[in-house]
Amino acid sequence: MTEQGDDRPEPHQLSRLAELADAPVATVQPEPAPEPDPAPEPNPASRPEPVDDTATTARREFARLLGEFRRTAVLVPFDDHESLWTADFNGVRWICAFSDEEALARFAVARGDAEREWTYRTVLGARLLDVMVPMLPGPGGVALDAGSADGALFPPVAGIVPDAVAVDLGETGTGTGAETR
Repeated sequence: MTEQGDDRPEPHQLSRLAELADAPVATVQPEPAPEPDPAPEPNPASRPEPVDDTATTARREFARLLGEFRRTAVLVPFDDHESLWTADFNGVRWICAFSDEEALARFAVARGDAEREWTYRTVLGARLLDVMVPMLPGPGGVALDAGSADGALFPPVAGIVPDAVAVDLGETGTGTGAETR
């Protein structure tokens, strides 16, 4: 008996996919690609200078570090006067920031201030660079994990801090910098 309840046999139908699977396969030979015209040998004077891979790699690594810093909350300690802990070095005021409590503790021990209570706030790196640095008197930047081997400096230059407070470094070798005064 069939599922339909009568004694009629079900017709046997192949699906369209089954028909395609049984069909002979035709092969098509691709036409050979035309030979490209040989390129003229460039004038040695017009060749671009080779890129210094070390400098390019360092710039990319710093850009990655800067982006990560901007997206990360860091610890910013306060001094005895309830101001951001800063350090002046070569005419730049550096806001000291730390990646975690352990880094801040290492800094305190290195300064001989491990016994005092350190008050700090958690601040987004972008806020330090974009809001707090412009509030400093004179040029300012951020020193992350000062005194450690993994520390980093974010100096007061265009691309790191707002252009309005960036220090003009003069000619940078790209031909676009202004002369220093």
